[in-house]
Amino acid sequence: MLRRFEGTVIARRARLMPLALLCAALGACATMGDLSDRVSGAGPAATGAQADHAEQLYADGQLDQAASEFLALADGARGDAAAHYRLRAAEVLRDRGDLDGAARALGDIKRRRLHGDEPQRLDLLDAEIAIKHGDVGRADALLAGLGDNPSESVRIRALELRARADLARGDRFASARSRAVLDRDLQGGDREQNRRQLVEALAGLDVNALRTGVEGLRVDDPLRPWVEQALRGKGQPLARALPKPSRPVGTMQPGGNGSLESEGYNSLHRVALLLPLSAQFATVSQSIRDGFLTAYFADARERRPELRIYDSGKTPADAIAAYDRAVADGADHVVGPLQRESVGELFHQSLRARVLALNHPDTGEVPPPGSAEFGLLPDGEGAQVAERMVARGITRAAILAANADWAERAARAFRAQFEAAGGVITGETRIPDKDVNYATQIQQATGSLGSGADAGVFVSTRPQQARLLLPQLKVAGVNLPVFATSHVYAGDGNAALDRDLDGIEFCDAPWLFGNIPGRPDRNHVATRIDTANGLGGRLFAFGMDAYALLPYMDWLLAHPDSYLNGATGELTADNFGRIHRLVGWARFQNGVALPVDGALDSAPLQQ
Repeated sequence: MLRRFEGTVIARRARLMPLALLCAALGACATMGDLSDRVSGAGPAATGAQADHAEQLYADGQLDQAASEFLALADGARGDAAAHYRLRAAEVLRDRGDLDGAARALGDIKRRRLHGDEPQRLDLLDAEIAIKHGDVGRADALLAGLGDNPSESVRIRALELRARADLARGDRFASARSRAVLDRDLQGGDREQNRRQLVEALAGLDVNALRTGVEGLRVDDPLRPWVEQALRGKGQPLARALPKPSRPVGTMQPGGNGSLESEGYNSLHRVALLLPLSAQFATVSQSIRDGFLTAYFADARERRPELRIYDSGKTPADAIAAYDRAVADGADHVVGPLQRESVGELFHQSLRARVLALNHPDTGEVPPPGSAEFGLLPDGEGAQVAERMVARGITRAAILAANADWAERAARAFRAQFEAAGGVITGETRIPDKDVNYATQIQQATGSLGSGADAGVFVSTRPQQARLLLPQLKVAGVNLPVFATSHVYAGDGNAALDRDLDGIEFCDAPWLFGNIPGRPDRNHVATRIDTANGLGGRLFAFGMDAYALLPYMDWLLAHPDSYLNGATGELTADNFGRIHRLVGWARFQNGVALPVDGALDSAPLQQ
């Protein structure tokens, strides 16, 4: 048997599996009552003290001494007790990185002498030894034989070994899938190492393998967000399954005491808002903060939680420190942080208060259970513009985007969504920041587009570029429908400047163009609060929605068919804790951005 291998002791310490902390649970000592009838030699009390000492050595990290103690106990015992101590010695040696030593410690241990979950722990050790020696088939058989109802600790360690076995046979996708399932069960350093190995497994796959693999995943498979991120990192984002919620939150219904209650509403107690209030993010943070506070003070007094605002600083470490201060002050809900890097770092922590992050991390991980992430993503807008164009009967499109990260993300998402719906991209270009003559870029993007009712143009630029681009498109003879992301709108209602944008249809926050039930009137707010104007208006609406989401987070996370009618769009959540935003639509007419079809419609146009 493999556990009797007499190979050389590992010269270089093997990489420890990311579940070392489970070993205390897996190797929990039997009580003296359990072992007293198995021990020979020293009396039960003496043996119990020696076993306790061995376990303490293990807990203190003195693995060599602990293994020696357990082996001495095994040598001085018979039957069941000897088997128990040999198993513990082997587990300790395995944690030390000495799998060959673990195999020798097990010797000819008899499975019938083991009790409780000890036979399963033996199988786990044998499986790990088999993987080390390249016998993946034996490891598969051992892991498959663990039974249908293993203990939680056995289940978690078996998942990690399954991931290793799959990787050893070259099935990177299956290995990553096991690690994605495992992710929710780990914390701290164990989770970090598991995630690194998950990302490394996917990084070794090409785009075709990733796309083929993801086709077989359910929409709620825990691996899906990681594959999406791996494909984005390769510049090949997936088309999105855009939500189609049908059930608004907050429907009034009879309560337990005869009063009316809002369906899905949970009262809040202590809320902390984390924003970078200084340096480069100060202006952005002020608009978000003022929107949050406006929604807070517009809420009924009896519903308002205790609220504190914290500066989340410039770095992820600053944000973690701000989170810790908020929790120490009693916060049970934390809104923020804002920077993507800080959100990712916070999601790596063991969260003691639930979080509504104000961005999505670039690293692919999703929020811990009970928390959520919310952001104004260019990717989401690009995908929804594609859906809008296809619904209009447009099947051929040209792409003109700014030379910036956000525009690149929007353009790639547009292409993925448009092509997935059967559309064809006939040309694509990027517009340099300092150029004012776009003739070359227009020819490159639209030269093969032609004309006809099935052709259109997608634009993702800032207003200044768009005001130069649209007239030049007309001069070039491109008289086709033009669709854009929200970035094309400055939010300041300057009709004299925006007449050059006439005809562009774009997606944006509905609150910028009309009243939203349950939200303060924008015209009223904008005359009193400067941060609600211009480009800050969109962020102001974002802050209002962050406050509005908090009491409905539980409901939305549990009911993907539900939505909150927000200032930035219809807000719904998926199974991974990501808040999605179905945007509104507007069109420039005589330099004024007006809601399309006379309504703040956030649904794709139906043919």
